[in-house]
Parts: sequence; C-alpha cells; structure tokens
Amino acid sequence: MPFQNDGQIDYPALTRLTELYLRAGATGLFANCLSSEMFELSDAERLQSIRHVVDVVGGAVPVVATGTFAGSLPEQADFVKQVYEAGTEAVIVITGLLAAQSESKAVFNERVMRLLDWTDSIPLGFYECPEPYKRLLSAEQLGQFVQTGRVTYHKDTCLDIDQVKAKIAAAEGYRFGLYDAYMGHAVESLRAGAAGLSCIQGNFFPELIVWLCNNYDNPEVAVEVDAVQQFFIRNMDVMHNVYPIVAKYSLRQRGIDIPTFTRRKVGELSGSVRRSVETLGTDYTALSRSLELVA
Repeated sequence: MPFQNDGQIDYPALTRLTELYLRAGATGLFANCLSSEMFELSDAERLQSIRHVVDVVGGAVPVVATGTFAGSLPEQADFVKQVYEAGTEAVIVITGLLAAQSESKAVFNERVMRLLDWTDSIPLGFYECPEPYKRLLSAEQLGQFVQTGRVTYHKDTCLDIDQVKAKIAAAEGYRFGLYDAYMGHAVESLRAGAAGLSCIQGNFFPELIVWLCNNYDNPEVAVEVDAVQQFFIRNMDVMHNVYPIVAKYSLRQRGIDIPTFTRRKVGELSGSVRRSVETLGTDYTALSRSLELVA
C-alpha cells in the first residue's frame, strides 16, 4: 500500500502499482492483505482501497481481498459481505482471527462453518497470515472446507512442500486454487499442482513471478527456471528485511513513483539495507535480460 508522507493512502500511486502488476501479466490480485498494511487501515480505508483496485483492474483479472478482522463472528460476517459488495471475486479469511491460538481445531472448524452459514453464497478463501499468529490448516481441514463448494482460494504459508502437496490433493476436483507464499520451493509447488504464487517477492519483481508460473515445467528453459528459483532463495533475507519498506524502495529503484512511507513499525531503511536492495536490483536486471524480460 503506498502512502503519502503524511500517512494518507496515495491513490494515484496505488493506481500506478496496480497497473504495473497488470502489465507484468498477473492473473489475479490480492488487495487488502498484510503487504497492504491491512491491520493499520480503518474499515473505511480497507473498503475504499479495495474498490479503487477493483476499479483500476476493470475486470481484467479477479481481485480477492481480506474480509475478517478483530471482532465477533457476526461482525466479521458483516464485513465479509461489505468486501464482497466492493467487487471482489472472493473474500479472504485470516485463519488466526477465527480462533485464539489456545483454541482447538474443532473450535476453529465450527466457526468456519458458522461463517459460511452467515455469509450467504459468497466465495471465501483462507490466508495463513503470520499475524496475529500463524494458524496452519491441515490437509484434512482444507479438504473439508473446500468440499462445501464455498472455498475457492488458499494462500499457503506452511513452508512445507509435503503439506502443500497433501492440501492440493485434498482439494482435487473442486473449483479451488492453492497459491503458495513460500518461494523456497516455488517450482516444486507449481509442479505439484499449485494454482500460482502469492508471495511478497511479487511486489518486487512481478514479471519474474509471472515468467516462473508460465515456464516452471518447460524443459526448454529448465536451466533458466533453476536460475530463477535460486535467485529467490539467495535473496530471501534481503527481500524480507524491513518489509514492506524494502519493497517500496526496490520499486523506486526500478523507476516506479511510490513513496517509502509505511504505517507499520518494521525498522529503518539503513544504508546497509539500501545497498543490499541496490545489489538485488542489479542482479535482477542481469537475470531479467537473460530471460529477455527487458531490453
């Protein structure tokens, strides 16, 4: 989420950012997510920013957005409806906000079913968000929810390729897609049947994520696929350090007019962090040229 230096949402910059992702070839967008600093937004800002992204996209690709935050289950159900009415394809449920960390899977499952009952026929998805705490779904749970016909999306953060494979298998045959957030095994996840990638690295280099999703199983570019996978593994720490400030600085290095202001307190953009991002940009340029992504 781009902000002006006074902390207000910078909507012209949000337009430029959305258009960048569309030009890169993204086949869907996740608005109002952790990268959007969603926990630092008011409900009004959440809805306004979602509508803005939906308007800019203009139906070119589906848009999903988070619809559950702190509050009672009826309040969460009401906001899910508001987010869907904003024009989203599906509304995303934060797994760590439906049950406390100390509460059981059974409690969580029961609340999911109630939320489904209270949100009409709205398509839902899950996000194993690391905040307020990370609640991972088992393959059995995910399969049970997908079988209702209401759950169409899952952003996975388990970091375990065997669990990813089990979840994909549990949802086979349904209108559903698992999107992996972990770039450490991106290629293996795609080969296992993941519908795509939903990772912070896409906020730095969306063209590279699109290229990988289009070519992960192409034997003619197997060497290049491995090079892209290793690029992301090698730069994992750089791209997570003081995020999302570091992503905004990286975009500025690429010539995208976006302020680096953030509402989240994630640390400072120190000289050493700047230098690491500048080196990252140089490495990306070389890699993208080898893939003929840039002239």
